[in-house]
Amino acid sequence: MISYWINSDLISDSIFIPKYYNPELIGKINALQPTHSCMSIKELSENGIIQFYTGHEIGKNAYGTGDIPFVRTSDISNWEIKTIPKQGVSRDIYNEFASVQDVQEGDILFVRDGTYLIGNNCFITKVDKELLFQSHILKVRVLKPEYIEPELLFLLFNTDLVQEQIRSFQFTADIIDTIGQRFNEIILPIPKDRAFRTEVVTKLQKALSERVIGKAFIKHMPKIIEQVLLNDDIDEIRKLEALSIDEITSLITTETITSEFGGFNCFTLTSSQIKDSIFIPKYYDPTIEKELKELEHNCELVSMGELKQSGVITYYTGDEIGKMAYGTGSIPFIRTSDFSNWEIKHNPKQGISEEIYQEYATREDVREHDVLLVRDGTYLVGSSCIITEYDAKSLYCGGLYKIRCNDWKRIDPFLLLGLLNSYIVKRQIRTKQFTRDVIDTIGNRIDEVVIPIPKSEMTKKKISDFIKNIVETRIHSREEISSLARKVI
Repeated sequence: MISYWINSDLISDSIFIPKYYNPELIGKINALQPTHSCMSIKELSENGIIQFYTGHEIGKNAYGTGDIPFVRTSDISNWEIKTIPKQGVSRDIYNEFASVQDVQEGDILFVRDGTYLIGNNCFITKVDKELLFQSHILKVRVLKPEYIEPELLFLLFNTDLVQEQIRSFQFTADIIDTIGQRFNEIILPIPKDRAFRTEVVTKLQKALSERVIGKAFIKHMPKIIEQVLLNDDIDEIRKLEALSIDEITSLITTETITSEFGGFNCFTLTSSQIKDSIFIPKYYDPTIEKELKELEHNCELVSMGELKQSGVITYYTGDEIGKMAYGTGSIPFIRTSDFSNWEIKHNPKQGISEEIYQEYATREDVREHDVLLVRDGTYLVGSSCIITEYDAKSLYCGGLYKIRCNDWKRIDPFLLLGLLNSYIVKRQIRTKQFTRDVIDTIGNRIDEVVIPIPKSEMTKKKISDFIKNIVETRIHSREEISSLARKVI
């Protein structure tokens, strides 16, 4: 907690919130004046260097009408858009707003409203094809890159100094926090040293490119794995590895979470086929059984429960540590919304103290290479990620399963991650989720999900090595971006 005096003539727009005038931030900005040009967003905008606009609220009736992503604040994570955003819109609705929103490669989407999410941002790349974005998000575009490169602007948004300003400016409007028009007041410290800027931008471009390529692979992976499992042909992966970013981008289709639900079908069952008094049609989707039958020739079909019973894997849920523990420290408490695109967010929403961590650490026993799978959360159910060395010191909530591979010869964590993200497994999870109280869950039905493990050792290894390389390259690039954000000012 800081305390300080301020003269009444320094009060701006009748704002009497102490954090708004944080003298520590003012001191940091003033200290950078000799080496940086400290300009506000407003100055950059008025001088025609950048421009920014908000998106649109297209109405809930538009949700689910198609597969063109409608990007919402929760769809931006780790400086990119999730590979499978929650909501999609039709071609007609997209065409209605596309020319107005005009999203292009090199634009930055910046979260303006949303409490914890305010300040999150992403850099639009060629993988992000057609999309619309909501009104809680600002689209920022650099008009004069000779004054500030788009990559440098993106990096500055993610510096501690700018993020601290964002937190000091945000306020509550109705029932949600926002930065509102105070976005204009953010001071960006632009390095004066051109050689240094060129070096930083070059390194950032490389890191972003590596993450984009990995994201493209992740987005295309469900289809590739399906083909590999069905045909027992690893050439599909080899072909994918050989593609340029432009070539793989041309293969990618726009999809949203609805792609995991499968198509509508009708069928009949005898009463003897009803299990555990479950009368929900999707639970018995016959197309899943048909596809599993086709995979049986090349794959060992074994349920999660069978793998657990035989000791090949183990899985447990986490703990609900209570809201009083939130914000007590910086050790991540991983929740269902804290990961996307196979990795943990670099800035998880909640942090806990060392004391609270030690209370649960032995029981939860989070280790590198553990896989987290969302158990509760409607649209998030079935999402998964892998724990890396950077995430091992953490706790996880009760809405997640922590899965550990004990027999890597049978199935290793990277192979498991790939199989969990295949369409056949994703669709099974969707058919088995149900509503409990006010939230959807898969509950103990995770035991029933059948995993198609390739019989060929060569196929298993190729899938595992490919996914391991994607994960490790993207994590390395993520850490490089964080490092550059620390160095740029």
